[in-house]
Amino acid sequence: MAEPILEVEELCIGYRDRDGEVVQIVETASFALYEGETLCLVGESGSGKSVTALAVLGLLAPPLEILSGSIRYRGTELTELDEGRMRRIRGKDIAMVFQDPMTSLNPVKRVGDQVGRAIRAHDPKLPKAKVDDRVREILHSVGIKDVDDRVRTYPHQWSGGMRQRAVIGMAMANDPSVLLADEPTTALDVTVQAQVIETLAARRRATGAAMLMITHDLGLVAQIADRVAVMYAGRIVEEGTVWDVFDHPTHPYTQGLLGSLLTTAKLGQRAYAIPGSPPPVQDRPAGCPFAPRCENPLKNEACGTGRPVPVTLGPTHTAACLHVAQEEAA
Repeated sequence: MAEPILEVEELCIGYRDRDGEVVQIVETASFALYEGETLCLVGESGSGKSVTALAVLGLLAPPLEILSGSIRYRGTELTELDEGRMRRIRGKDIAMVFQDPMTSLNPVKRVGDQVGRAIRAHDPKLPKAKVDDRVREILHSVGIKDVDDRVRTYPHQWSGGMRQRAVIGMAMANDPSVLLADEPTTALDVTVQAQVIETLAARRRATGAAMLMITHDLGLVAQIADRVAVMYAGRIVEEGTVWDVFDHPTHPYTQGLLGSLLTTAKLGQRAYAIPGSPPPVQDRPAGCPFAPRCENPLKNEACGTGRPVPVTLGPTHTAACLHVAQEEAA
């Protein structure tokens, strides 16, 4: 297999509380992203998905910090770069589409000027006329109509779907090799969601970018993912191709997520609901973090004391569950 374009290994992210104790948001996260593929990172809110993506871009806000681990882009260790070197990578080699476009767009500046600024940030000597042409080209490529008029308007004059298209255009303006997309369709209605995802997919295909997509939408994952990483309480608990995870879900948490889909519920039955809630970061269990919510009939005392490690189930499939480890050993 080719070398990954982006590799995250044993990443730990946290902060110190008022008593000086370290609180881990992400305990251990490891995954790789390969040229041209889409890896979807899924899990409930608070599992550490967005924080992981922000760490890749060097955008963690204090007091959050990387406590240990490695983030490599084309072999370069990003955690060792200063801010100046990260700025040359951020937005050009690795770009991000955030969840809410209104947090990415300045409400008092014209949209065209903001897209142009994303271009000039990495090519400051480009003549203004060429920047303007590039802005129109980008906005047209993401499906914005009447571009000549739209470039002079402000974000509040655009619909939610149009704003998200503009943000996608800004992220892809410099043809990055890696695109991080953090739930880019959460605030949109279903019809517009589909349009925005197709826009995102079309731009990614045009540039050949690899994409790490953070989402709660498992239906979307089934449509666009090459591989899936399931995250729970700051850990990757299962990873594999979309076929591995959807056809042979192994970790009880993955099984619960898929069981909660209405499309998987039997006729006349309600969809499954995982009991309880994710543990707070300050009070995670000593053993398997999913143990208090797990309904696996094989659950025993060991689940409350031992931290499970990923077990290889196949060439592309791993899961971190004590019962899986016992079954494989047997």
